[in-house]
Amino acid sequence: MTNVELARFNMIEQQVRPWDVLDTQVLDLMEAMPREAFVPNGYENVAYADIDIPIAHGEVMLAPKYVGRMLQALNLHESDIALEVGCGTGYITALLGKACRQVFSVDIHQDFVDLTATNLKSQDINNVTLETGDAAQGWNAHGPYDAIFISGSVPVLAESFQKSLNRGGRLVAIIGDGPVMQATLITRTAVDEWREEILFETVIPPLLNAAKPQRFVF
Repeated sequence: MTNVELARFNMIEQQVRPWDVLDTQVLDLMEAMPREAFVPNGYENVAYADIDIPIAHGEVMLAPKYVGRMLQALNLHESDIALEVGCGTGYITALLGKACRQVFSVDIHQDFVDLTATNLKSQDINNVTLETGDAAQGWNAHGPYDAIFISGSVPVLAESFQKSLNRGGRLVAIIGDGPVMQATLITRTAVDEWREEILFETVIPPLLNAAKPQRFVF
């Protein structure tokens, strides 16, 4: 086993699995995906560390345990059509691509879209459609979706996201303002019904142009 393979194995056994990520599909996906291929130059030696890795535009690659927990909550299927908001360097995009039939990923930053395209090609992943745009308020162009993964935080979740889920569709997002944000799973259970489950608390940078809660002014 090489040093990189050992680091990836340790990431699974010491970070992801202890965070109650026991879904073998998610564990196998993360163990097979070379995370070091997606980190910025100079960060290869911490690719498998239990940290959020800074990338351009003040954004971060989520720590592996967060990625695993959110992917597990999405309960992905091979037939799923998924939306990702915020591709960053493409790591989560690649995992979604391996798990789903089709992925649409949109980012407001063209350099992230270009980088993700390069990184996906290097992993021979070709079922992802990348688009440049502002999806902070939703991205209905290819909906309805079976799964939605929002990679940046949102102070409040735009209602259009929930409405663009298929019945039975799942969405994960980190919702709230610092110092308390909650990773949340939302499942559409009927035409006008959704179920919400809190997964964990963390703090990460918000999506650019994300909706803000209304403030009362006295």
